[in-house]
Amino acid sequence: MLRFSTAIMRLRIDSAGRSVYPTKGDAAQTFVSTGKLIGMADHEAMLAVALEEARAGLEEGGVPIGGALFDADGWLLGRGHNQRVQRGDPSAHGETEAFRNAGRRRSYRDTTMVTTLAPCWYCSGLIRQFGIGTVVVGESRTFQGGVDWLRENRVEVVDLDSQECVDLLGSFIARHPDVWDEDIGE
Repeated sequence: MLRFSTAIMRLRIDSAGRSVYPTKGDAAQTFVSTGKLIGMADHEAMLAVALEEARAGLEEGGVPIGGALFDADGWLLGRGHNQRVQRGDPSAHGETEAFRNAGRRRSYRDTTMVTTLAPCWYCSGLIRQFGIGTVVVGESRTFQGGVDWLRENRVEVVDLDSQECVDLLGSFIARHPDVWDEDIGE
């Protein structure tokens, strides 16, 4: 797990070119603990993880949607990206993969799901089923999904309206409208 704060983050790059973040137990901890995440800078730092996952999915030939799950103190629990195309698995959405990679917890009520795109009905159901309390959305212009329903059910939804997220998915949709329609069930 890793922690985000408004402090400057020092990242290492692994041999595949992906960021490697220190874990909660890492003796070389480079993140400053400042309490719970509440600021927009924190949300944007969290979105950066989901965006990195979205880019990885695109590089693999898949739909560029990424997700990450954080605990109340800002530690990264799991990250993932849409792998429907790569694995031929219609349930392998970005949020679902981040959730699966986070592993088991007694409760998810104090967690934050971060996603590059508003969650679809399937992923919104996962968020409600497990009581995830906050969802940070990169953008909802391309697809609104279950955002209003989540809000109606007392899930805090923060929409960052990221142009980078809009552009990343928009360019994919322009090149692969058939895959996009399949992804959203049309």
